[in-house]
Amino acid sequence: MLTNQEMPQVRQCEDLVWHKQVSLKVSIFAWWLLRDRLPTKSNLVHRGILDVEASLCVSGCGSVEDARHLFLECSCFDSLWHLVRSSIGFDGVDHCDISHHCVQFAYYTGGLKSRRSFLQLIWLLTMWVIWNERNNMFFKQKENSIAYLLDKVKYHLLWWMKGKKVVFMFGDRMWWSSPLSCLGIGNHLLQLQWTTCIFFSSLFGTPCAVRVAISVLI
Repeated sequence: MLTNQEMPQVRQCEDLVWHKQVSLKVSIFAWWLLRDRLPTKSNLVHRGILDVEASLCVSGCGSVEDARHLFLECSCFDSLWHLVRSSIGFDGVDHCDISHHCVQFAYYTGGLKSRRSFLQLIWLLTMWVIWNERNNMFFKQKENSIAYLLDKVKYHLLWWMKGKKVVFMFGDRMWWSSPLSCLGIGNHLLQLQWTTCIFFSSLFGTPCAVRVAISVLI
Protein backbone atom coordinates (compact mmCIF):
# COMPACT_ATOMS: atom_id res chain seq x y z
CA MET A 1 0.00 0.00 0.00
CA LEU A 2 1.03 3.64 -0.39
CA THR A 3 3.17 5.35 2.24
CA ASN A 4 2.92 9.00 3.30
CA GLN A 5 6.14 9.74 1.43
CA GLU A 6 4.68 8.45 -1.84
CA MET A 7 1.46 10.44 -1.72
CA PRO A 8 2.86 13.80 -3.00
CA GLN A 9 4.08 12.14 -6.19
CA VAL A 10 0.70 10.46 -6.62
CA ARG A 11 -1.06 13.81 -6.27
CA GLN A 12 1.36 15.36 -8.78
CA CYS A 13 0.32 12.94 -11.53
CA GLU A 14 -3.39 12.79 -10.62
CA ASP A 15 -4.32 15.24 -13.35
CA LEU A 16 -2.66 13.01 -15.94
CA VAL A 17 -5.22 10.23 -15.51
CA TRP A 18 -8.19 12.45 -16.38
CA HIS A 19 -8.19 12.79 -20.15
CA LYS A 20 -11.05 14.05 -22.31
CA GLN A 21 -10.54 11.28 -24.87
CA VAL A 22 -10.55 8.47 -22.29
CA SER A 23 -13.68 6.85 -20.94
CA LEU A 24 -14.44 7.44 -17.28
CA LYS A 25 -13.92 3.78 -16.36
CA VAL A 26 -10.34 3.91 -17.66
CA SER A 27 -9.55 7.07 -15.71
CA ILE A 28 -11.03 5.54 -12.55
CA PHE A 29 -8.93 2.43 -13.18
CA ALA A 30 -5.78 4.59 -13.41
CA TRP A 31 -6.80 6.53 -10.30
CA TRP A 32 -7.04 3.25 -8.35
CA LEU A 33 -3.78 2.05 -9.88
CA LEU A 34 -1.87 5.08 -8.62
CA ARG A 35 -3.17 4.38 -5.12
CA ASP A 36 -2.37 0.68 -5.32
CA ARG A 37 -6.03 -0.21 -4.86
CA LEU A 38 -6.46 -2.57 -7.81
CA PRO A 39 -7.33 -6.19 -6.94
CA THR A 40 -3.89 -7.56 -7.72
CA LYS A 41 -3.09 -10.87 -6.07
CA SER A 42 -0.87 -9.12 -3.53
CA ASN A 43 -3.72 -6.83 -2.49
CA LEU A 44 -6.19 -9.72 -2.40
CA VAL A 45 -3.84 -11.58 -0.05
CA HIS A 46 -3.53 -8.43 2.09
CA ARG A 47 -7.35 -8.27 2.31
CA GLY A 48 -7.57 -11.92 3.27
CA ILE A 49 -9.35 -12.95 0.06
CA LEU A 50 -6.51 -15.13 -1.25
CA ASP A 51 -4.02 -17.33 0.58
CA VAL A 52 -0.36 -16.31 0.52
CA GLU A 53 0.39 -19.31 -1.69
CA ALA A 54 -1.86 -17.79 -4.38
CA SER A 55 -0.01 -14.47 -4.56
CA LEU A 56 2.26 -15.34 -7.50
CA CYS A 57 1.91 -13.42 -10.77
CA VAL A 58 -0.72 -14.68 -13.17
CA SER A 59 1.89 -14.79 -15.95
CA GLY A 60 3.72 -17.65 -14.24
CA CYS A 61 6.97 -15.70 -13.90
CA GLY A 62 7.29 -16.74 -10.24
CA SER A 63 7.16 -13.27 -8.63
CA VAL A 64 4.53 -11.86 -6.29
CA GLU A 65 1.86 -10.03 -8.28
CA ASP A 66 1.75 -6.48 -6.99
CA ALA A 67 1.00 -3.46 -9.18
CA ARG A 68 4.58 -2.42 -9.80
CA HIS A 69 5.61 -5.92 -10.79
CA LEU A 70 2.58 -6.53 -13.01
CA PHE A 71 2.68 -3.27 -14.98
CA LEU A 72 6.40 -2.47 -15.08
CA GLU A 73 8.57 -5.45 -14.15
CA CYS A 74 6.88 -8.68 -15.21
CA SER A 75 8.81 -10.45 -17.94
CA CYS A 76 5.49 -11.10 -19.68
CA PHE A 77 4.56 -7.42 -20.04
CA ASP A 78 7.62 -5.20 -19.65
CA SER A 79 8.61 -5.59 -23.32
CA LEU A 80 5.29 -4.02 -24.32
CA TRP A 81 6.52 -0.64 -23.10
CA HIS A 82 9.59 -0.85 -25.34
CA LEU A 83 7.41 -1.75 -28.33
CA VAL A 84 4.98 1.08 -27.59
CA ARG A 85 7.79 3.64 -27.35
CA SER A 86 9.39 2.35 -30.54
CA SER A 87 6.08 2.53 -32.40
CA ILE A 88 5.84 6.28 -31.71
CA GLY A 89 9.53 6.98 -32.27
CA PHE A 90 10.75 7.43 -28.69
CA ASP A 91 13.39 5.68 -26.63
CA GLY A 92 14.14 5.73 -22.94
CA VAL A 93 14.44 3.87 -19.66
CA ASP A 94 11.25 3.25 -17.69
CA HIS A 95 11.00 4.33 -14.07
CA CYS A 96 10.29 1.48 -11.65
CA ASP A 97 7.66 3.44 -9.69
CA ILE A 98 4.20 3.70 -11.28
CA SER A 99 3.47 7.33 -10.41
CA HIS A 100 6.94 8.43 -11.54
CA HIS A 101 6.54 6.29 -14.66
CA CYS A 102 3.30 8.11 -15.48
CA VAL A 103 4.89 11.56 -15.23
CA GLN A 104 8.05 10.47 -17.04
CA PHE A 105 6.14 8.99 -19.96
CA ALA A 106 3.83 11.98 -20.37
CA TYR A 107 6.79 14.39 -20.46
CA TYR A 108 9.07 12.35 -22.75
CA THR A 109 9.07 15.15 -25.33
CA GLY A 110 8.97 18.09 -22.95
CA GLY A 111 6.09 20.27 -21.87
CA LEU A 112 4.30 20.88 -25.19
CA LYS A 113 0.64 20.40 -24.28
CA SER A 114 -0.45 18.59 -27.44
CA ARG A 115 2.35 16.02 -27.19
CA ARG A 116 1.83 15.55 -23.49
CA SER A 117 -1.87 14.93 -24.04
CA PHE A 118 -1.12 12.33 -26.71
CA LEU A 119 1.42 10.52 -24.49
CA GLN A 120 -1.02 10.61 -21.55
CA LEU A 121 -3.49 8.83 -23.79
CA ILE A 122 -0.95 6.16 -24.76
CA TRP A 123 0.11 5.59 -21.15
CA LEU A 124 -3.47 5.13 -19.98
CA LEU A 125 -4.28 2.84 -22.87
CA THR A 126 -1.19 0.66 -22.38
CA MET A 127 -1.95 0.24 -18.69
CA TRP A 128 -5.57 -0.62 -19.54
CA VAL A 129 -4.49 -3.23 -22.13
CA ILE A 130 -2.11 -4.85 -19.63
CA TRP A 131 -4.80 -5.01 -16.95
CA ASN A 132 -7.34 -6.52 -19.32
CA GLU A 133 -4.81 -9.10 -20.49
CA ARG A 134 -4.02 -9.95 -16.86
CA ASN A 135 -7.71 -10.53 -16.22
CA ASN A 136 -7.95 -12.59 -19.40
CA MET A 137 -5.15 -14.83 -18.12
CA PHE A 138 -6.55 -14.99 -14.59
CA PHE A 139 -10.21 -15.70 -15.36
CA LYS A 140 -10.08 -17.39 -18.77
CA GLN A 141 -6.61 -18.99 -18.65
CA LYS A 142 -5.88 -17.52 -22.08
CA GLU A 143 -2.73 -15.69 -23.13
CA ASN A 144 -2.10 -13.40 -26.09
CA SER A 145 1.26 -12.48 -27.62
CA ILE A 146 2.97 -9.16 -26.96
CA ALA A 147 2.59 -8.34 -30.67
CA TYR A 148 -1.17 -8.80 -30.29
CA LEU A 149 -1.22 -6.49 -27.25
CA LEU A 150 0.71 -3.84 -29.19
CA ASP A 151 -1.88 -4.04 -31.98
CA LYS A 152 -4.60 -3.57 -29.37
CA VAL A 153 -2.86 -0.43 -28.12
CA LYS A 154 -2.61 0.93 -31.67
CA TYR A 155 -6.16 0.18 -32.72
CA HIS A 156 -7.75 1.29 -29.46
CA LEU A 157 -5.75 4.52 -29.63
CA LEU A 158 -7.19 5.25 -33.05
CA TRP A 159 -10.71 4.26 -31.97
CA TRP A 160 -10.58 6.43 -28.87
CA MET A 161 -9.45 9.44 -30.87
CA LYS A 162 -12.00 8.91 -33.64
CA GLY A 163 -14.66 8.45 -30.99
CA LYS A 164 -14.10 12.08 -30.02
CA LYS A 165 -14.69 13.18 -33.63
CA VAL A 166 -11.03 13.66 -34.48
CA VAL A 167 -10.80 13.68 -38.28
CA PHE A 168 -8.01 11.62 -39.85
CA MET A 169 -7.07 11.94 -43.51
CA PHE A 170 -4.18 9.48 -43.25
CA GLY A 171 -4.15 5.74 -43.84
CA ASP A 172 -3.29 3.17 -41.21
CA ARG A 173 0.27 2.74 -42.50
CA MET A 174 1.14 6.42 -42.05
CA TRP A 175 -0.65 6.50 -38.69
CA TRP A 176 1.31 3.54 -37.33
CA SER A 177 4.66 4.81 -38.65
CA SER A 178 4.34 8.40 -37.45
CA PRO A 179 1.28 9.15 -35.30
CA LEU A 180 2.67 12.41 -33.90
CA SER A 181 3.23 13.77 -37.38
CA CYS A 182 -0.29 12.77 -38.42
CA LEU A 183 -1.55 14.88 -35.53
CA GLY A 184 0.67 17.78 -36.55
CA ILE A 185 2.77 17.62 -33.37
CA GLY A 186 5.73 15.53 -34.52
CA ASN A 187 9.25 16.47 -35.51
CA HIS A 188 8.59 15.67 -39.16
CA LEU A 189 5.69 18.02 -39.77
CA LEU A 190 7.33 19.73 -42.74
CA GLN A 191 7.91 16.39 -44.44
CA LEU A 192 4.30 15.44 -43.72
CA GLN A 193 3.07 18.73 -45.20
CA TRP A 194 5.02 18.03 -48.36
CA THR A 195 3.56 14.52 -48.58
CA THR A 196 0.09 15.98 -48.11
CA CYS A 197 0.68 18.57 -50.81
CA ILE A 198 1.65 15.81 -53.24
CA PHE A 199 -1.54 13.93 -52.34
CA PHE A 200 -3.78 16.93 -52.96
CA SER A 201 -1.93 17.97 -56.09
CA SER A 202 -3.11 14.77 -57.74
CA LEU A 203 -6.68 15.83 -56.97
CA PHE A 204 -6.80 19.62 -57.29
CA GLY A 205 -3.58 20.80 -58.89
CA THR A 206 -0.46 22.18 -57.23
CA PRO A 207 -1.50 25.72 -56.11
CA CYS A 208 -4.76 24.51 -54.61
CA ALA A 209 -3.02 21.50 -53.05
CA VAL A 210 -0.70 23.73 -51.06
CA ARG A 211 -3.59 25.74 -49.65
CA VAL A 212 -5.63 22.65 -48.77
CA ALA A 213 -2.73 20.79 -47.16
CA ILE A 214 -1.78 23.73 -44.99
CA SER A 215 -5.39 24.32 -43.93
CA VAL A 216 -5.67 20.66 -42.90
CA LEU A 217 -2.44 20.51 -40.92
CA ILE A 218 -2.48 23.85 -39.15
